[in-house]
Parts: sequence; C-alpha cells; structure tokens
Amino acid sequence: MAAHREFIEAAFRMRDDAVRSGDQAYGAVVVKDGTIVGFGPSRVVLKKDWSAHAEREAIREAQARLGSRDLTGAVLYSSSRPCAECESAAAEANIARMIHGRDGTDAGPPKRS
Repeated sequence: MAAHREFIEAAFRMRDDAVRSGDQAYGAVVVKDGTIVGFGPSRVVLKKDWSAHAEREAIREAQARLGSRDLTGAVLYSSSRPCAECESAAAEANIARMIHGRDGTDAGPPKRS
C-alpha cells in the first residue's frame, strides 16, 4: 500500500482538479516504470463528451506522451472503480493492473467487456 500512496494521491488531485473545473468528481493517472505518464481529470462536462472519463483521459495522455497505443506493464490508478467501458479501454491498452480508491484496492488486471 505504501508504494502506491503517491500515485493514489495523484489520482485524487486529478479528481480535485476536475471538480474545480466544474466537471465530475473523478480522477486517474497512468504509471509506467514508477513514473506518471498520463494525467486524467474527468472532462465529460467540459468536453461535452460522454467518453472523456478520467481513466480514458489518463490513458489517452499516456499513449500520446509515449507515442504508442501499447501501455504494457503500466498501472492505472483511479479515485474510484473504473466503469466497464474504462476497464475495457485499459485492457485494450494492455494496462497491467488497476488500483482504485483511497484504500488502494487492487482490482487486478483489466478485463474486456
């Protein structure tokens, strides 16, 4: 749990950023090799895009930053349990694990819906 604390807190900072911006209270980060490579506050309201969930935003940013759709070995940290669509997006990106909530619940590898 202690190893995850920094990244869990980063996901909650993204949630706070989303709320300050007038969006939904969700946040996520993607971590690869111990470094945050994707940040994702929810942008559903601001973008008027139902798919702009925090987890997808973090995955999109990580893919753009790394120049690859493949995020093999990365971990998705989220302020709450990802919805089925976001879990499926994480699986498509080859995310290795999903960790969510303040207590750092390990949801294991994502599954395709």
